[in-house]
Amino acid sequence: MHENSTSLWNDRSGDIESDPLRSSTQYDDVVVGAGLTGAVTALLLARSGREVALIEARTPGAVATGNTTAKLSVLQGTHFSQLLGVHSEKVARAYLDANLEGQQWLLRYCSDQGVDFQRRDAFTYAAQPGEASALKAEYAACNRLGLAVEMTDALSLPFETFGALRLADQAQFDPMQVLHELLRDFRSHGGLLHTHCRFTGVDVRRMRSHITTTRGTIDSSNVVLATGAPVLDRGLHFAKQTPNRSYALAFKPSSRAPEGMYISAGAPTRSLRTAPDETGLPLLLVGGNGHIVGREHSPQASVDALRAWTAEHFPGAVETHHWSAQDYMTFDHLPFVGRLPRGGGHLYAATGFNKWGMTNAAASALSLATLILDGESPWSKALGRRLANPKVAVNGLLANAQTGVSLTNGWAKALAHGLGAGTPSEGEGEVGRRGRQLVATSTVDGESCALSAVCTHLGGIVTWNDQEKSWDCPLHGSRFDAQGNLLEGPAKMPLHVI
Repeated sequence: MHENSTSLWNDRSGDIESDPLRSSTQYDDVVVGAGLTGAVTALLLARSGREVALIEARTPGAVATGNTTAKLSVLQGTHFSQLLGVHSEKVARAYLDANLEGQQWLLRYCSDQGVDFQRRDAFTYAAQPGEASALKAEYAACNRLGLAVEMTDALSLPFETFGALRLADQAQFDPMQVLHELLRDFRSHGGLLHTHCRFTGVDVRRMRSHITTTRGTIDSSNVVLATGAPVLDRGLHFAKQTPNRSYALAFKPSSRAPEGMYISAGAPTRSLRTAPDETGLPLLLVGGNGHIVGREHSPQASVDALRAWTAEHFPGAVETHHWSAQDYMTFDHLPFVGRLPRGGGHLYAATGFNKWGMTNAAASALSLATLILDGESPWSKALGRRLANPKVAVNGLLANAQTGVSLTNGWAKALAHGLGAGTPSEGEGEVGRRGRQLVATSTVDGESCALSAVCTHLGGIVTWNDQEKSWDCPLHGSRFDAQGNLLEGPAKMPLHVI
């Protein structure tokens, strides 16, 4: 049995209290989303003496930050060769500089605040002979940009590999420990944290923005959306990136676990690292098997495949936790960080970290705080002025065409499938037509529920996630629990209960 579906980090982190919402307060800045990006941004602004509120729809770290594998690495799979395939060397180097600065900021912060982290070498390895060419391309790209990687065949892995890249002296940590310290520090500088406070909209005016939430209204000069996918569609970012869900498991190894941080160069992805348990002994973390949200027939099968792979290569390992995370993959391989349109220069967002959220979160926060405080960094300027590439446009057209196919197929299947009066078996969900309504029905923990099957973002038909017992939209990655409550994604409203 695999009972613990909470991430390793969230399982051992305590609760964070919420501050009372004071709607009469005139804030300088409101940051939406209390993950790593939002927390660092809010802290930087509060340190400058500004009145700052940080609002979170669920609890701090509930989405990406508390469910990452938390590798603080500048070697990021084969990312730099992908960047140079569609961007100039100047833009790719700016991305490298941003990630180096984000990494060093977090390491300095952890050192100053006494937050534990471990130095580790990072590896990108070829799991198949055909992946060796991708390693060579990444090695050439890193050397071109001045990143000191080396080729190696000496890996302490219990399975055959076909070469690897190594970048020394990277780091790993417990992201919830870091987040807790950031939030404590933020509050010590006068910042206010409001949890279970979902952002629902903003009216941007000339001098002040009027923000609506599920707990009341707030006025602020600036609004920062650090929500994974921006929950406002003003920049159409939902159509410029693809939502990807991937999985991670923690194990007590029966023998010595590899000490580095590893990721495969090809698919299916295999990510490895260790993490100390509460006694200091190493746990083995295995991740991978990513897929577009809502388009996988059985996410549970993806998790079971990771279990089988671990049993084959690390026999005797005992599972302690399993979890998943959602990332947004941009078509041009770069995050978007900056001002949103139709915001009067006071509405900001950060999104599209392409599965490398630790360094990019800190870099994005530094960039956003610099923008708000009227400063400028060379790398931020270069990334903000990047030009569109024809390859990126083609990738975007293909991805959005697939989204259109998912929309059409979802409606066609739902309309063609009539639902009877019965309910699905325990742990199962079903979508179909009942009268004139498209209905999503499920039974979880003995509770049956019937919901509208139409996503409240842009009308996609949700699909059942058999691993997480949730309803996932295959268009842009909005997710809802079995009772229809919104979990994450660009949607702002829950599914309608029938």
